[in-house]
Amino acid sequence: MPDDRRGMGRGLAAILPRPGDEDGLREIPVDLIDPNPRQPRRTFDETKLEELADSIRTRGVLQPIVVRPLAGGRYELVAGERRLRAARIAELALIPAMLRQADDWERLDLALAENMARQNLNAVEEARACAMLVDDLGLTKEEVGRRVGRSRVAISNLIRLLDLPEDALELIETGHLSEGHGRAILLCKDHASRRRLARSARDGAWSVRETERRAREAEHPQAEPSKPKVIHPDLADALAAAEDTLSAALGREVRARARGNKCVIEIEFDQPAEAVELARSMLAAGVRRVVRERRAAATIGIRTANGAGDKGD
Repeated sequence: MPDDRRGMGRGLAAILPRPGDEDGLREIPVDLIDPNPRQPRRTFDETKLEELADSIRTRGVLQPIVVRPLAGGRYELVAGERRLRAARIAELALIPAMLRQADDWERLDLALAENMARQNLNAVEEARACAMLVDDLGLTKEEVGRRVGRSRVAISNLIRLLDLPEDALELIETGHLSEGHGRAILLCKDHASRRRLARSARDGAWSVRETERRAREAEHPQAEPSKPKVIHPDLADALAAAEDTLSAALGREVRARARGNKCVIEIEFDQPAEAVELARSMLAAGVRRVVRERRAAATIGIRTANGAGDKGD
């Protein structure tokens, strides 16, 4: 039996008992095998089933299915539904099967490990399988993650997909949308918005990032722009005069606007260093002005003193 360990690294071969083990390998009539009622996979690609049936006709069933015995001489499928369906299409009477005395937990665990190891399992089927382990069998998401080779966060994200409405889940199952699209659509809080967004994402062939952006916009629509306040003509003229005067003095564009009873002045700089340089220039200009004023005051004092001396002579 080939050691098939594709996908997440934990395929069916990793947990099947080898021939000669307690339960063992045997040929079982196909007609005596009942489907697994808790099989997570719900849909199968008919074209690929036909291809597998052709391979079985030529080479036989290379990897046994797994079954457990039922009362009355029948068996219940544990893992290998694709092979069983293809064997029926190929009209096989017998199929190699590994017999397991498995309880419910082991049955679902085997089916999950096999199905999630296949690359063509869609995200919704993976989500249903993980939800069964968590909800029905009481495993934690960490335990499920260890069994299928994924992180707890990845398992949580998968299960959250089941919060989507059936319309959106169907679009993911059929390949029109991806798992990433599903997580983006979950940003919307109600099913109606999720349905609309899912249909729009499909029709518009949106990327996941675009779907996320649209979902955020749907949840947090931008407020309508407020109507501009009417400014008194006299105030408007005063603001314009302030802009012109300051722009000429500072050598750069200045905007003046009203805020209540006050005036706000805005100066735009390409880099913070320009603001620092302007401040230094203004400070230097202020220092020079103070020096000039002090010099002027000193000159006036000297002249006054000289004038008083002349009168004394």
